[in-house]
Amino acid sequence: MKLKVIGSGSKGNAYLLENEEEALLIECGVNIMDIKKAIDFKVNKISGAICTHEHGDHAKSINEVLGSGINVYATAGTFQNSTSKNTVSSRKVVIPQKGQFKVGNFNVISFPTIHDVAEPCGFLVNHTDCGTVLFLTDTVYCPYTFKGLNNIIIEANYDADIINEKLGDKKFLRDRIYNSHMSIETCMDFLLANDLSQVNNIVLIHLSDSNSHEINFAKKVSGITGKEVHTANGGMTININKTPF
Repeated sequence: MKLKVIGSGSKGNAYLLENEEEALLIECGVNIMDIKKAIDFKVNKISGAICTHEHGDHAKSINEVLGSGINVYATAGTFQNSTSKNTVSSRKVVIPQKGQFKVGNFNVISFPTIHDVAEPCGFLVNHTDCGTVLFLTDTVYCPYTFKGLNNIIIEANYDADIINEKLGDKKFLRDRIYNSHMSIETCMDFLLANDLSQVNNIVLIHLSDSNSHEINFAKKVSGITGKEVHTANGGMTININKTPF
């Protein structure tokens, strides 16, 4: 299984978990043409798309994805605030904020996250080829811990020291970030709270362009976990397997 990063960050988020037979699209926050290019225009290969919440950098192209014949799985709150009245409703699959569902051969569990929108969620994705993958983004913190993780895709949006230095006199903007995104410090605390014994890859996503430092972030996380750490950038492909081999 491979993880293709189509986009990551405030300009747009979209990721593909893909093997030879099928793919799962995670987030619809980039131009539909970029999604089609990433899948070599084999749109029928996409078993479905899962979307965490309504913000444009995660749901920008949700209407176009639905219009391309791809089922989209999201909470009622996400659909209500991201889709147009003319959207084909038969392709919209409403999921619970906390529950289980299946997309092709991908088994998915949704769980609530902490963000400034209606019904945001994170995902646990399981497939024979990649094992259990945690996808966690746009949340202040995560109150849950997880067992049996094989790969982790997680937000590390900002560094508290950097944001205080740059936005110390812009309280509204600083507090909005504090109250809606995960810092590298919180990300590391979360990772240490979980059993990482079977984890092969940690992928840091949604890094702020101005309030993060991707090289330092990767070094910090690698240093405390001893795992292979990647910082997501558009166009990169990462092997996301159940085992290291």
